[in-house]
Amino acid sequence: MMERVNTFTHRLTARWHAIKKDDGGASMVEYALLVGLIAIVAIVAVTFFGTELADEYADIASSIP
Repeated sequence: MMERVNTFTHRLTARWHAIKKDDGGASMVEYALLVGLIAIVAIVAVTFFGTELADEYADIASSIP
């Protein structure tokens, strides 16, 4: 009976170390945070510069004969 408990404990410990060593999920979270940050910066830039750019394009379009 103790041999089975030791085997189970050894397998559980090995599985735990394998899960701790796997950092694929952490890098996925980092990429998601980067994508979110880039999206926020893009939205802020379009909101901030959008009307000014639209006015510039309208001026350019009206100056073309």
